[in-house]
This record gives sequence, C-alpha cells and structure tokens, in this order.
Amino acid sequence: MRHGVKINHLGRTKEHRKALLRNLACQLIEHKRIITTLAKARALRQFVEPLLTRAKTDNMQNRRLVFGYLQHKSAVKELFDVVAEKIAHRPGGYTRIIKLGTRPGDAAEQALIELVDFNETYQKTPSSQKTTTRKTRRGGRKKSTTAAEVQATPPATSAEDSKADAAQ
Repeated sequence: MRHGVKINHLGRTKEHRKALLRNLACQLIEHKRIITTLAKARALRQFVEPLLTRAKTDNMQNRRLVFGYLQHKSAVKELFDVVAEKIAHRPGGYTRIIKLGTRPGDAAEQALIELVDFNETYQKTPSSQKTTTRKTRRGGRKKSTTAAEVQATPPATSAEDSKADAAQ
C-alpha cells in the first residue's frame, strides 16, 4: 500500500529518477517546451517550479543551489539570464501542462509541458486588447445628416445669390 507517498517514483530507482528529472528540466529551460508522458510532466513540474522561484533573485547562493540540482552550466545561465527576466512579475505557476492524447506505440498519455511566459499564443499583448468605451442609454444616438435635415436648412439669402451669380 502507498499510504502517504507523495512522490511518483516513475518505475525508477532514486538515482535514475534524479537524472531523468535533471535532464528533462534542462531541456525545458533550453527549449521552453517539451513533449513527454503525463506522469513525467507532473513530476517535472514539482521538480522545476522551486528552481524557477529561486532564479527570480539572482545571487551566488541561488545559482549554486540551482546548479546543484541541474548540473548543467548552460541551463543555469539560460535560467538566470533569460527565463528569470520573463517570470519576475509572476507569483507562481510558471509551467503549463497540456494533454495531447495517447502515443500510438504503447498508448502512454502524452503531454506538452511549457513555460507559461514563453508562449505568445496565450499572452495578451497591448495591441490586441481593444479599448472599449462605455456605452450608456442616456442621450440617445448622434444624429447624422439626412435628406430631411438638408431640406430643413434655410435657403441662401439674396445677397449670397447675387455673389454666386456674379462669380459665374
């Protein structure tokens, strides 16, 4: 029985699982999105989100702690330089998991895990947001010039008529 067991062992030993999550995390940081199984994606989310939180404050201690988990110099550099800049304003929830269906070979549940701030499809940009004005029912509609209004305008005075005739 698995009473109170909170970690998904993924059918691997501790060292194998640690290496797997380390490699997946490095690939996620470098490529910003990866496709893997759903169980691995959920385990990766638990592994990588605390690292992303550490990366928000760039100091030597946090770099050393993150390097202790990842063991990959270029991934740590990318994390602290590029990724941390984008996620600085976000209070949490740095990753998104999207289910993709089953893999044809072994019917394993596939999932796409991505960094939320690096997907332009879901982001709201200032140019795409409409500026709407409040509409009220008071005051009615603005009237446009119609044929009835044109006929209702007073005819030109005789002095204006004489000037127009003289110009011709």
